[in-house]
Amino acid sequence: MPQQTPDVQDGGYRQRRRGVRVNSRVPVAVEWTQPDGTAQRQQAYTCVIGPYGCLIVLPQELKLEQRIQITNLINQNKVDAVVVWKGNHRPEGWELGIELQNPQMDFWGLELM
Repeated sequence: MPQQTPDVQDGGYRQRRRGVRVNSRVPVAVEWTQPDGTAQRQQAYTCVIGPYGCLIVLPQELKLEQRIQITNLINQNKVDAVVVWKGNHRPEGWELGIELQNPQMDFWGLELM
């Protein structure tokens, strides 16, 4: 999860992100297991990528803290991930913030450090 640091100006907290974020549309496959044990897989795309996470648009709504697996459909790299943010519903699907679990630094095929 993003680290939180005190914000001296307002006494609250602000989030500090790890690594660079880049606007990039990458086709991905998202896989997860339903509560009844059935495996699901849907294609999605990213809007923003970073070394430790991404923002995707997925036709299926997922719950916060849902454990998933992301496959980069360009290079076939796979990584376990967790849904950490749920945004708005767009005509093409739900905006979801994804945290990658122990990602390889070349997962996206780009140098993002």
